[in-house]
Amino acid sequence: MSTSAPERLALPRHPELLSPAGGPEAFAAAIAAGADAIYCGMGTFNARRKATNFTDEAFEAACRTAHLAGTRVYVTVNIVIKDTEMAEALELIRRCAELGADAFIIQDWGLFFEVRRLMPDLELHVSTQANIHDLRGAIWCREAGADRVTLSRELSVPEIATIAEAGIDLEVFSHGSICFSYSGVCLLSSFACAGRSANRGMCAQPCRLPYELLDENGEVIPTPGRERALCPRDNCTADMLPELLEAGAGALKLEGRMKAPDYVYSVTRAYREALDDALSGSPADADALRERARRLKRCFNRDFTSAYQHGTSGNEMMSYERSNNRGQTVGEVIGSRRANNPAGLHPDDRRVRAAIVRIRLDEPVGAGDLIELRHDDEFDRFLTVTVREDAPAGSVIECRAARAMPQGSLARLIRSQAALDEASAALHRGIPRKRAVDVRIVARLGEPFAVELTCTDDPTATARAEGFVVEAARTRAVDADDLIEHVGRMGSSPFEAARFDVELDKGCGMGFSAVHKVRAAACEALERVLLDGYRTRADRLAALPPLAQTAYTATSAVDRASEAKTEPEICAIAATVEAARAAREAGAARVYLAADALEAAGLSCRDAVDAGIIPLLDEVCRAADQPRLDAWICAGAAVAVGNISELAYAAACGAAPEVRSCIPVHNAACLRALEQHGAAGFWLSPELTLDEIERIAPTASSPVGLVVSGKPRVMTSEHCILQVADACIHDCARCRLRGRDLSLRNIDGKVLPVRTDIHGRSRLYDGVSLDLTPQMPRLLKAGVTRFAVDGTLLAPDELAALVERAARALEAVRAGRKPARRLPGTSAGCLFVGVD
Repeated sequence: MSTSAPERLALPRHPELLSPAGGPEAFAAAIAAGADAIYCGMGTFNARRKATNFTDEAFEAACRTAHLAGTRVYVTVNIVIKDTEMAEALELIRRCAELGADAFIIQDWGLFFEVRRLMPDLELHVSTQANIHDLRGAIWCREAGADRVTLSRELSVPEIATIAEAGIDLEVFSHGSICFSYSGVCLLSSFACAGRSANRGMCAQPCRLPYELLDENGEVIPTPGRERALCPRDNCTADMLPELLEAGAGALKLEGRMKAPDYVYSVTRAYREALDDALSGSPADADALRERARRLKRCFNRDFTSAYQHGTSGNEMMSYERSNNRGQTVGEVIGSRRANNPAGLHPDDRRVRAAIVRIRLDEPVGAGDLIELRHDDEFDRFLTVTVREDAPAGSVIECRAARAMPQGSLARLIRSQAALDEASAALHRGIPRKRAVDVRIVARLGEPFAVELTCTDDPTATARAEGFVVEAARTRAVDADDLIEHVGRMGSSPFEAARFDVELDKGCGMGFSAVHKVRAAACEALERVLLDGYRTRADRLAALPPLAQTAYTATSAVDRASEAKTEPEICAIAATVEAARAAREAGAARVYLAADALEAAGLSCRDAVDAGIIPLLDEVCRAADQPRLDAWICAGAAVAVGNISELAYAAACGAAPEVRSCIPVHNAACLRALEQHGAAGFWLSPELTLDEIERIAPTASSPVGLVVSGKPRVMTSEHCILQVADACIHDCARCRLRGRDLSLRNIDGKVLPVRTDIHGRSRLYDGVSLDLTPQMPRLLKAGVTRFAVDGTLLAPDELAALVERAARALEAVRAGRKPARRLPGTSAGCLFVGVD
């Protein structure tokens, strides 16, 4: 007999330790190490499409194991969804929910609102890719039906505390690789790596590669030892969990779906210990803390930082020198000698150059550990050696190497054999982690013998089994210790006894094999309690009609291309008031100017409206940004918004917000949802193809625009890229570098312009200008009516020339002629090749 609610799913733990899993082995490692929840991918609709991910069978089995262990399972569907994929993405979510997923992490607003409409009972988390970084944005998510918001990585602890006032569960980034750009607004991989989009789960990580800093003349500005201008260190908050919890963090996320099981196990275990310490209020002793820090450093890392959590974003967070594993520094080379090489070898044989390297240790090492040896004077010449036996700190070890190494070379432990062994042992357990249960045993004369099990971590999860009728003993009576011993043998079940409560009449007798049967029945009953709710939900989801029939897509939407939304217009994004004036005189009907440029010109919001200038707000609107950005939102006036917070505020003020392309819209459902939330216009993503634009643009009831000329912004970072020059004066207003036209050059020779604003935030631009004017006939036919020239990087005369050219193209289309051919040296961007 068991008791349960009609549909009982695993309850979230608060605070929650959330671990990554790129496949079944990492999943098991996370459970074994103590994860409260695990996030993983299924299919191709996730931001780690290159991870192993899961088959249906493996995922169902993993969910079962997790739920019995008290661990929740989240599926990442954290990419933008193409309109043609909407039904498939919805079916994936339904299938994963049927297989046992507890919640779904979503970036795309169209998908989010479709899931909420069609499967309203599912738990939805807003992905960090959605770029939510303030209280206003979090409240919007809560009111939209989100159960959790995964905050931007860039936020400080005080900012998190303020956002917690929204009253929605908050997930914060605690450990692992940091994206250089604000998530969800990075297009660098799309434009620099042949369409491998970070917004589609195929990021090629070009930020980890070497770059040269160039001046206005294309000459290299030396940055010795700082070749990787866009490569941050890894985040680590293991020593500040009490602060994060106090701020209101409901879940602590560990990054690593592309990492090996030993990484997942070691990092999860370290944070499990740290979180338990924080919750108990009893910090570990110094030795335990050192061991925990050692374990983290011996996992893959690019060195550690917690700069964002402390409200900084300077050089302290960067790994300029290298983008690969730094491991832990454990000592240095004190000398080398030639190894005993076999006689008769050819002089060119590598064994002739083999050496025995002597290393003085500052940290203990173990047999099988892999050590990297590298000297600052020969940074690109390094090698690895294997430790032969355990050795304590302070000792000297000898390792056979391919060649001698210079004295003073640093020894870094980059692979821990102990970590591999621990993870391997965990993976070979039949059950990764047993769940603690409180056991109540009832043995009353004349009544059925009963065993009741209750999950220690969730008192609502309880089950009871009854068996034989208890009789008086014919020989030896059983005592409480006998029952505790035999009921406590839970063997291959997923449970282990934590506490016992025995109600036993004197003089009871029974066979222990019968006792074992009742205990086994109680374990089976508790398993049903823990799993039956998922089966009930699966049956309900399976009864839904095919989602291809009910999903809102361009196929089912009303085609509004023929509606007169607005007359076709040439638009311009200007860098200065002078450029705005030049663009207007050249034929631009709508002119946009960034908020900072408007402020620098001494204009007010009403001045801008009177001058016919539309404020262009930032991609980022944290709490500190709101006073300067909100000032440009006027009731009844147009404003271009770059994030959900600004959209929410503009809609509440009665303004006419146009959604910039940094809120990616790739499907008809997203167009509809954002229109319902106040959007009065859209600027489409440069990642869309012409075919995709032709599919979704006709479904909008608001004007749709596209940038047809100019260099696309590919990154926005809180860290100032110019700091790579090691000349920061910490005063952006007086920074000489900031006023120059500097660029980065990548390993392929591509030159990417860099601009840092007055607030120290950097933006990186593609090196090749777009020219989509030849496609204006098809774009206009599809319902695109606003064609913009992005003059962010252009002088007034350059902007005017391109506006005139776009105006001529529009005039040609109206007259039934073909526009001029694409300008030499320009590109169609993703318009024909698309993104993966």
